[in-house]
Amino acid sequence: MARRHDPERRQRIIDAAIRVVGRAGIAGLSHRTVAAEADVPLGSTTYHFATLDDLMVAALRQANEGFAGVLAAHPALSDPEADLPGELARVLGEWLGGDRTGVELEYELYLAALRRPALRPVAAEWAEGVGALLAARTDPVTARALVAVLDGICLQVLLTDTPYDEEYAREVLTRLLPVPGTRDAPGPGSLPPATAG
Repeated sequence: MARRHDPERRQRIIDAAIRVVGRAGIAGLSHRTVAAEADVPLGSTTYHFATLDDLMVAALRQANEGFAGVLAAHPALSDPEADLPGELARVLGEWLGGDRTGVELEYELYLAALRRPALRPVAAEWAEGVGALLAARTDPVTARALVAVLDGICLQVLLTDTPYDEEYAREVLTRLLPVPGTRDAPGPGSLPPATAG
C-alpha cells in the first residue's frame, strides 16, 4: 500500500505533545503517549523527533508564543504616551485570567529546562523575545528587569493558586518604570540620582 502523504503530521505531533503535557505533565510525555494522542504510528513521532528532547523543544517553542504573542499585539508597546506599567499589569491579568491550563502548560515546559539542558536555549529565547518587545519602550536593562518581575508574578500566582492582584502588579511595575509625566519619570538624558551632580 502506498504511503499516505500527510504534510501536517509533524504539527499534529507537536499539538498532541502539548495536550499530553497539559493533561499528564512532563512525566506523562513519551513518544508512545504522543503517538496515541496524535493517532499516528509510533514510528512517525521518532521520524520527526528523534529524541524526546527534540519533541519538547518544538512544543516549548510553540507554547512560548502565548504571552509573547499577547504582548506583541498590544498597542501600548507602540504608544509612548501609554501608561506602560498599568497596561502591562492589565495584559498580564488578561493572560492569567484566560485559559489557565495554557498558562500552566507554558510554564511547565519552560521550567522543564531546569532538568533538560536542551530546552534552555528555547527558554532563553522566550525571555529575550519578551525583553526585546519591552526594550522598544524602555532600555535593555530595564526590559530584562520587567521580564523578571512579570515572570515572578506569574509563578507566584500559579504556584500559590492565589488570585492575580492587578493593583499590586501595577505598583511593582511602576517602581521599575514610572508613568510618563510624573515627577519620578526619568527625562531624556537624565542621570540616575546616584550619579547626578
